Amino acid sequence: MPQSKAAAVAPKPAHEVEVKLRVADLAAIKRKLGKLGAKSVQRAASGKDGRVHEMNTLFDTPQGGLARHGQLVRIRVESPAGSAKGERSAVLTYKGPAEANGGQASGLGPGKYKVREEIEAGVGDAESLRRILEALGLRGWFKYEKYRTTFTLPTTKKWAAGLLIELDETPIGSFIELEGPPAAIDQAARELGYSHSDYITKNYLLLHIEQCQRDGRMASRPAPGAVAGIPNMLFQTEKKSS
Repeated sequence: MPQSKAAAVAPKPAHEVEVKLRVADLAAIKRKLGKLGAKSVQRAASGKDGRVHEMNTLFDTPQGGLARHGQLVRIRVESPAGSAKGERSAVLTYKGPAEANGGQASGLGPGKYKVREEIEAGVGDAESLRRILEALGLRGWFKYEKYRTTFTLPTTKKWAAGLLIELDETPIGSFIELEGPPAAIDQAARELGYSHSDYITKNYLLLHIEQCQRDGRMASRPAPGAVAGIPNMLFQTEKKSS
């Protein structure tokens, strides 16, 4: 089978601190990022504009034991957006349960962030890794894709040290993810025209389930730990080719 080079994953803190912001106008948010001096980060699998296509697969036991305990195991395969050529890379991710109080236990403020343990490792062969996870009793139960462009702000903006701004285009809309120190998250949100009331701490799976309910594709929300009956979050064919 074809081999892919391991992803170059920058070292990250043991715990991620982040929020999502819903983007109503993609062109407008790009203009705001430009005014802030944001520059796209070139990654192993990104195109010239830094945009990466991600195909994510969540793995769990057939009984949903990981999801029931708020844990996540994911294989993410990345490739340059808009091109069949270029370097593909893959990342294995483990995420622990999110802090119920949104960061208060970690001294991060009044509970408005998503805080959870995160461990990532670049892998050279996503297909062999999938087979290993399945041999251990896990199975891929949910797939979701998105286009991600990662930005950083100039070093002259000292308040933004350690901050990543990630623009995600997904089948359920566009979002900004702000990840880094809480003060930097708050400042960046203000600069982009958002307030604390706009912060979203749900993951894409939960946001997708809510959208499926609104669209009538799901009658009810799955029970905690359920790993069946949830449609994959994928673009339509025409979106992929655009």
